[in-house]
Amino acid sequence: MPPPLYGGIELVIDQLARGLTEAGHDVTLFTTGDSTCPVRKLWVLDEADGFRIGTAVPEMRHAIHGYKALADQDIIHDHTVFGPFYSDRFPHMPVVTTIHGPLNEELSDLYSDLSPRIAIVAISHAQAATLPSLPVARVIHHGLDASRFPFGNGKGDSDGPYALFLGRMASAKGAHRAIRVARKAGMRILMAAKMREDPEKQYFREEVEPLLGPDAVYLGEVEHDVKLDLLANASALLFPIRWNEPFGMIMLEAMACGTPVLAFPEGSVPEVVENGVTGFLCEDEEEMATALHKVESLDRRKCREAVEGYFSTRRMVDDHLALYTALANRS
Repeated sequence: MPPPLYGGIELVIDQLARGLTEAGHDVTLFTTGDSTCPVRKLWVLDEADGFRIGTAVPEMRHAIHGYKALADQDIIHDHTVFGPFYSDRFPHMPVVTTIHGPLNEELSDLYSDLSPRIAIVAISHAQAATLPSLPVARVIHHGLDASRFPFGNGKGDSDGPYALFLGRMASAKGAHRAIRVARKAGMRILMAAKMREDPEKQYFREEVEPLLGPDAVYLGEVEHDVKLDLLANASALLFPIRWNEPFGMIMLEAMACGTPVLAFPEGSVPEVVENGVTGFLCEDEEEMATALHKVESLDRRKCREAVEGYFSTRRMVDDHLALYTALANRS
């Protein structure tokens, strides 16, 4: 943390750790040894390579060592799946856990069985609504420090204007839909996406690669600085999801760069994108292609201001501190 490549969860935790430190609190981040977040760090896993949240054995080892190392803290904020269940071994420790993924059937079963003493944070109202019976302590939207992102004019690169797709190579994320939208609008599209897992590679081969051409270019999984340049120079970020997106950090990253977001109104999207101000909410590909011609009518400063305002790291930190304080006072 922070992630050198793809990693929305890792980016959020990095921002939260930095923000809590800047607010005057003592933060220890139990992470991996190659993390560079500028707070006190402890670890048992030397490298993040191959370690994914939800991968059973390394996550169990990580969480067990983490709780033992942090047993003298006032609050543990656990972002793993296994950790909150192990925390019963520390019954006097206030624990917060954030659900970062979709509340599918598997996770719903797990979280429904979680100890009532664990404070659960949802990252959007859409995510929380998936399982109304789950006792969510707070819905806390993610935030970013806009000052760490370049503000761009959206004029494109040496080859002219372009739309941008960023994310994972997954049908639900809609890289193939993004190509069709840009092509209908007559605009070039650049795509940077994570493609490491076999299902991602299969989706790419079957649905995305056949659509590529001079006007639709896949750049691979790019480093952070390259991603920022792509975002700042893009006319718009295309976010044609077709699933119940829990949040979607890339929307905030685009807006921080002044780049409007064109998206389907699924999952958290209506909670993040203000239609006609920071982007356009579109019902289908035809409407999104039409909206792509209207992005110049939007004030890119409004996109940036949304991240400097409600979607800031400071607001996210304040929301978490209010929860931490309530739990610490209750214990």
